[in-house]
Order: sequence, then structure tokens, then C-alpha cells
Amino acid sequence: MYNTVAGIKMEMWKVLAIILILSSFSPALLAQSGNDGSHEINVGISEVALLGIKGNGSINLGVAAPTEAGNPVTFGAMDNSIWINYSSIIGSSSDPARTVSVAVSSGNIPSGVEIKVQASQDAGNGGGSVGVPTSQLTLTNSMQTLIGSIGSCYTGSGSGNGHQITYTLDRTSGNAYSSLDFDETSSITVTYILSDN
Repeated sequence: MYNTVAGIKMEMWKVLAIILILSSFSPALLAQSGNDGSHEINVGISEVALLGIKGNGSINLGVAAPTEAGNPVTFGAMDNSIWINYSSIIGSSSDPARTVSVAVSSGNIPSGVEIKVQASQDAGNGGGSVGVPTSQLTLTNSMQTLIGSIGSCYTGSGSGNGHQITYTLDRTSGNAYSSLDFDETSSITVTYILSDN
């Protein structure tokens, strides 16, 4: 004879055992049952401000001696063998643009002469917001802006990339000829700096 009460108790134990078994797996089931997930990625962009000078290490500029008595020395010697390369990543709020400045950092330019410097437009072998050259400058001991409005960019590396630099030797205005002195022949150092505005 079948005992109904005992049968109900037995069924309840089976249901209770199934619930206990399922509850032990429920964290894994819940973790697998979601329809989305996320995590954080931190993206870093480094500040970059690099400048390089490519070309001849030493430039010779001089006046040409006359070949006939009574004629003056000839000015206007030029050299355009130097190229300025740079890489730049700016900060739009902290450092929105950069410049390349130039100055004589050591030595003295002889009396009666001056050295002019001019940067060309970028050669176009890089990318980004390359700089814009200013007009021709006369070199002094004070930094002057040669290239402005540099943003995040790169010019390419080596001669033929970036801005070609042209130096011209000229006489100063006024009675410069009387100031010429061959004992003042000297070497000067020209320094370029890439800096924030």
C-alpha cells in the first residue's frame, strides 16, 4: 500500500535537493547570462618636441677678393645646405603652438658684415600642421622666431625634408667697408630652439 504522506515528503526532498544543486551553480549561471560587459582603456598621447639639424656640420661664408686693383670685395656669399627637421605633438589648451627660434650663441660676427638667415616652406614629406617661415632675419645674439605656428606634425628626417635654411653674408649698412678687418675672421655658433609659444 502506498503511503501518500511519505510520498509527498519524498517528493519534497527531491525538489529541495534540486533547488540546492541549482543554487550552488547560480553565480556561474548569472555571470554567463548577462547581455553586456565593459572595462576601461586608458589612452596616452605623449608630448613631443624634437628638433634636428641636417646637412653640413660647418659652413664657410666669405667675401670674394677682387681680381683687379681698385675694385671692392664681393659680398653675397650664400649657403643652403642645412635643413631643419622637427617632430611635435602639442597640447591644445596648454601648448597650442610652437616656434623655431634662432640666435648666435657664441662667437662674434666680424665688423662690417651681417649674416642673414631664411627658412623655406616645408618640403612636404611629413604630415600634420607644419610651421610657417617668417621673413628673412639678420642673425643677432637674441633669439628671433624663424618658423612659427607649428602644431602636431612631423617633417620627415634628413636633408631634403623639413625647412631648407639659406644663409647669406652681406655688408652692414652705412660706411661698412671701412670696418672690414681680416684679423676679425672668426667662427660663430648658431643655435636653433623648438619651444612652446
